[in-house]
Amino acid sequence: MKRDTILRSTVGALAAGAIALLAAGPAQAAAWSSSDRWASWSNGTYTIYNDGWGSHYGYQSLWVNSPSNWGVWSQQTYTGGIESYPNVTRGVNRNINSLSYVSSSFNVSDPSAGAYETAYDIWTQDNANEIMIWTDVHNVGPLGSNVGSLSLDGRNYTVYKGWNGANNVFSFVDSSRVTSGTYNILDILKWIQNTKGWMSNETLGNVQFGWEITTENPGQNFVVNSYSVSFG
Repeated sequence: MKRDTILRSTVGALAAGAIALLAAGPAQAAAWSSSDRWASWSNGTYTIYNDGWGSHYGYQSLWVNSPSNWGVWSQQTYTGGIESYPNVTRGVNRNINSLSYVSSSFNVSDPSAGAYETAYDIWTQDNANEIMIWTDVHNVGPLGSNVGSLSLDGRNYTVYKGWNGANNVFSFVDSSRVTSGTYNILDILKWIQNTKGWMSNETLGNVQFGWEITTENPGQNFVVNSYSVSFG
């Protein structure tokens, strides 16, 4: 899956230890696994990507039992920007105004240390607009300018708007650290489109969910315990 290569800011100074990269992460029993930085797994509806796209990428191993049970062990020593976005992707490919709902639920186990965020990455057709929902944030900050706050569907967000040189980026940072919950994605898309007028009636391309990892040294486990996306 195409990823933008503009580095989002790292907040605060994170010490880069002189620990050598491990040859492999902790053992994880799984139906399928790979340590290839570009590894992917698909069941026809969902595709899971290791997505180690950063220029200072370290090491990351991906394991999968199903779209609702997968994870990575990741060690990234560089502190200057995002190195990977292990994620699960589902294509929608529907005009936003033709949709009645787009909803997603998840439960994850996130590390307590490092620099990363747990996030939805939602793309309109041809990657013209990137809409991010940050559900758990550790020592990183979004691209763009703070353009205000939003209360929607019982959640409170700080909203950022920016441009990465290729596409618009709209980031909705949840005020709570959420490791289990449900998000009404369509309501956010319609707020951008109808309330703010920041995009037109676009085609919703893909919904992705995972972790944008900047620094994890020593390496840590990131685990999806349950996950689903539904639309109609």
